[in-house]
Amino acid sequence: QVQLVESGGGSVQAGASLRLSCAASGGTFSSFAMGWFRQAPGKEREFVAAINWSGSSTYYATSAEGRFTISRDNTKNTVFLQMNSLKPEDTAVYHCAAGRDGTVVAGLERLYDYWGQGTQVTVSS
Repeated sequence: QVQLVESGGGSVQAGASLRLSCAASGGTFSSFAMGWFRQAPGKEREFVAAINWSGSSTYYATSAEGRFTISRDNTKNTVFLQMNSLKPEDTAVYHCAAGRDGTVVAGLERLYDYWGQGTQVTVSS
């Protein structure tokens, strides 16, 4: 069973940076596509960023483009989300997700098979 554990969340002021990590265990991490999603209070979960199995292809939501960077280290079974220039509207629980088809880089939740519990990010103005 694949397990995903996020870390790195916290409370920051607008303009600050955070780096989220998601450590995977129980599967062949290097074969998975990985994604980050977020859910704000009272809102549906939304896509943030995705990366293919090798790290050679990435895809971002419009809200993340230019501010967030997704990357992975297959030697450490970890995917990262570097978040810069944070805004109050970035406040949410951030979840990582793994998809068994490592070539698919997309924002559709149904393409991901495993999910982490999430880490809280709070950005104050």
